[in-house]
Parts: sequence; structure tokens; C-alpha cells
Amino acid sequence: MAGRIRQSDIEEVKARTNIADIVGDYVSLKTGGIGALKGLCPFHDEKSPSFYVRPGVGRYHCFGCGEGGDVYEFLLKMDHVTFTDAVERLASRIGYQLHYEEGGGGPSESGGNRARLLAANSAAEEFFRDRLSAPDAEPGRRFLGERGFDSAAAAHFGVGFAPKSWDELTKHLRGKGYTQEELLAAGLVSQGDRGVYDRFRGRLVWPIRDVTGQTIGFGARRLLDDDKGPKYLNTPETAVYKKAQVLYGLDLAKRDISRQDQVVVVEGYTDVMACHLAGITTAVATCGTSFGVDHIKVIRRVMGDDSSQGSVIFTFDPDAAGQKAATRAFGEEQRFSAQTYVAVGPDGLDPCDLRLMKGDDAVRRMIDARKPMFEFMIRQVVERFDLDSVEGRTAALRAGAPIVATIRDPASQNGYTRELARLSGADLQDAIRAVRAAQRSSGGGSSGGRPGDGRDSGPGAGPGAASETQRRLPQADLADPTQRTERESLMVLLQLPAEVGRERAARAVQVPFVNATHAVVRDAIASQLATLEQPGWVDRILAEVPQAYASTVNALAVSALPQEGDAGPYARSIVDGLIDRDLLREKAELTSRLGRTDDPELRRQISLAMVAIETERRRLRGE
Repeated sequence: MAGRIRQSDIEEVKARTNIADIVGDYVSLKTGGIGALKGLCPFHDEKSPSFYVRPGVGRYHCFGCGEGGDVYEFLLKMDHVTFTDAVERLASRIGYQLHYEEGGGGPSESGGNRARLLAANSAAEEFFRDRLSAPDAEPGRRFLGERGFDSAAAAHFGVGFAPKSWDELTKHLRGKGYTQEELLAAGLVSQGDRGVYDRFRGRLVWPIRDVTGQTIGFGARRLLDDDKGPKYLNTPETAVYKKAQVLYGLDLAKRDISRQDQVVVVEGYTDVMACHLAGITTAVATCGTSFGVDHIKVIRRVMGDDSSQGSVIFTFDPDAAGQKAATRAFGEEQRFSAQTYVAVGPDGLDPCDLRLMKGDDAVRRMIDARKPMFEFMIRQVVERFDLDSVEGRTAALRAGAPIVATIRDPASQNGYTRELARLSGADLQDAIRAVRAAQRSSGGGSSGGRPGDGRDSGPGAGPGAASETQRRLPQADLADPTQRTERESLMVLLQLPAEVGRERAARAVQVPFVNATHAVVRDAIASQLATLEQPGWVDRILAEVPQAYASTVNALAVSALPQEGDAGPYARSIVDGLIDRDLLREKAELTSRLGRTDDPELRRQISLAMVAIETERRRLRGE
């Protein structure tokens, strides 16, 4: 029975973990203000970044969908792990030794435990890699050599060999303490009439890793003539391997994809290897499934393509299967903000064969010679018809017009309309009419944007996409200077408590707040003032507020501060502005009282109070 992790260890691991490093494994993050980073939200589809991470506070928040929390909550929601798994994973990452209570048990070892499945896959990868140098792996080494890959290339991509044995891997992993249930859950073995047996036998094996670099499955290539299985055999769907969400090579390519704003989508493991070795280090491939919506979401998060400057380049074989793949990819093209292209090798060679026959430079030239996706698809359609006949040209025009009609940018649509007319041999006016007719029949038109564009829900946005509970709370009217000052003061009190200081914070929480939601957060801060300079400040405020207000606190703790430069003076100036506004209110009330009384003593007391207010205001201004 596994013990419970000590609470002090849970807090220590969180304190030592930079949340930006963890989130950055899934999302391309860019500067989003003082101490803040931003990117495309991994929890909902958007085209303008509304997802903010604040490492100094250790929290994240999406101003589009309302998701937010600390590093543990991110892993729970992103990878669907248990809380214990999340703590154990982060502890392992930073080399921290966890301690367990309630009997002194160790890490959870249940068959469905994600950490155990990942560990089993890692052990299997090591086994396969070691076996690549064994005598019986000669067919695998020969396969690699014939395709231009040496031992260094195999090692870089973790390529291994599964021996032609009934249960050699099974015995090896059972000897390391993994149960039969765990091996079945990881997809490493299969169940038959004679019991469990190795899923991969007599095959070359590629490890398939997630964006963080953890091995989640394998792809295995048939080598032997007596192997009657499919040419490529992949890990089945498991708790950690979802083929529709996995891109082979993404762990190696993600940094350059983010830096270069480019991704090259190829069709196989060897194509990825060939591209990377040729210097195209942004290449990835799908794993046993066609390119789909979930793959697009993964790519967009890594690219951070909140502009139209990025490039997504597909490589397709010129055969019927390649044309079908191109058509599927084109069907999803408008889900990208980036521009989409198609690269086809000379003589229909894929990147692996092209590199083998003509060298690395030929692969690079192939990518450089890419054509826009729209141009490629128009050509694919038009070339199916006999353009020497009037009927063929008319049919080609009608077939190509719906493609041009989907182009949202008016200038690009005009250009491709002319291109369609040229390729089909039609009159330009006929092409314009055909495109307009296609738009009417689809109910569309040039809108200047792409379908599905999300709202730009930045940190100053209202409650538009937040949860229903959040929407029921009194929302701040940021057009009101008083409420805007309240909000900014809470932001710096949560994000920069040390810079504000306890004395200034104590005065700030005495200020009456106009917005009721702000007032709840202010009261929570007031109740914890004694711990203002201690670690875990935001967590304590979250523990104080009612659950309905947790998202508000999280948003305030993560929102980007608008002022660049030294955060300290800015934080103090914001709180001082809040206090000064309250002092002016008090002064106005005293002035009104002074005008309503003739009592000399009361007038003297009011005057002294007004002098004290002016003294405090001068002190705030540094006079």
C-alpha cells in the first residue's frame, strides 16, 4: 500500500519547480509583460494568446476559457495524471527525494498508474536499443544502412531492435518488477491463447515520445519475410499513448519549431530522420493515423502561431494515397493561423529516398521549393481534366472555384482567381463568376479572417468565456477609474507583495472597494497580512476566499502588469494611488462636515484630521 506524500514535500517540490519550464514543454511561451509569459491555451482552441503564466507566483490562467492553477493542477488537467503522479514526476525531474507517511510506503505502483507505464516504456526502449547491436539484429542494421543511417543516427533517434522471440522482452521487464497487468496496460505485450507475448518481434523499433520527451509508445517496421503482420505496427491506444494526439519527432523538433515558426509534416519515421539529418530540424510525422484536428492543436501550441507569419509545410507522395492525404490536410488548412505549403520531391521521391539518392542539400531544396497549399490543391484539381476541350476547361473551372472560394483574404483570393483562370484556360470574368457562385452556394464570403477565430481575450478582458460561476460574480467595470485602480492594486498585492511591503499593504486593505468581488479578495489579503512575505502567499489567499472566487484570484495573480522595467516602484505607485484616492474621499467627507458645523472644538478636530490627511498624501508623493 503506497503511503501519502508528506505535505511539506509537496510544498517544497512546488517551490523548487519553475512552472514556466513545465508549461513550456507543451506551449510555446513568449514575454507577456513584467514577469509574465503568454501563449496559446492548451485547454481550448484559440488563435490569439490568452494563456498567461507567471513564474514568480507559480500559477497560470487562461483569460479565454478560465482554466488556471498551479503546476500540479496543470499536469492534472494536461496529462490526466493523479495528484500523486504529478508530485512524483516533478520530484523526479528536480532530483528531490520524497518522504511517505501512513506506513512508509513508496510511490504508487498500480497497473494503471501513468508513471509506471512511462517507466515500463522507458525500460523497453533501453532494451530495444541495446539489442540493436546483437547478432540477430543484422536485418535491422542493414535496413538502416541501406537508407543512409549510421549508428550515430540510430542512437540520436533511439532506434532499437525487437528480437524475434515469443517473450524475451516480457521476461526482461518482469525481472525489473513490472507486472503482467502493467505490461498489457502499456501495450508492450499482447494476450493470446498461450498467454502473454511480446507485441513487437523481429522488427526495427522507433520510440514515440510526447512533447516532454517521455517515451509513450513505439512504432515497429517489418523486416523478415516470414513476418505476416502489417508493414508498420504501433503501440495500441493506452492511458499514455493517443495516436491522434502524437507527432513523432516533436520532442526533438519543438524548440526549432518555436524559434523558426515553421513545422514540416512528413509521412514516416525515416522521413523525419532524413530531414533532421539534412538540417530540417522542424520535421515531424503522424503515427499510424492521418493528420487531423488534434495534431493541428498540438502544432499550434508549440508554434505559438498567433500571427500569420509561421509556415506549416506538408510533404506528400504524388501517388493516389499522397493526393488523398493532401486533400485531408487541405480540409483542415484554415484551422491554422500560419500559412500552409506543400513540398513534393523531384520524381516523387520522399525525403528519405531523396537524401539517399541526391544528398542533404536536395532535401533542403525540396523544402525551399514549397508551394502554397491553395496553389497545390488548385493544380491537383485542374490537372484531372482534359484542358484541350471546352468541356474539360469548364469542368476544371467549376471544380477549382470552390477551393478559391474558401480563401478568406480578399487580395489572395483575387490572385488565386486569376491563377485558376490561367491554369484552366478560362476567361478571367468567367473565373470570377464561378468563384462568386461557389461562395454563394457555400453561404460564405470573404470576411478577412479565418473561420473559428477566437476573441482576443487578453488579461484585461471581461468575463466573456469564463465559467458560469465566474460570470455570476460582480465583474469589474474597467472603464471606471476607481474599479481599475482596485484591480491593479490587487494584482500587485498578489504578485509583488514584497515590493509593496507589509505597512503599505496594511493601509491599502483598509480602503473601501466599490466592486464587491474585489472587496472579497481584499478581505482575504487582509486576513493573511501577517504572512505576506512568506512563500505560498497566493495559495493562502486562495484558501481564504470562497471557491467561486478562486478563478478571480488566480486571474489577478497571473495577469500581465502593464509597466516595463523595475517592478518595485510600479507596484508601490499603484498601491499609493489607491490609498491616495481613499485619502481624497476622506478629505471630501471632512470638508463637507466642516461646512455643516459651527462647533469650534469639532471644527478644530476636523481641521487637524485634514492636516493629517495632507501630510500622508505628501508622504505618498515623496515630498
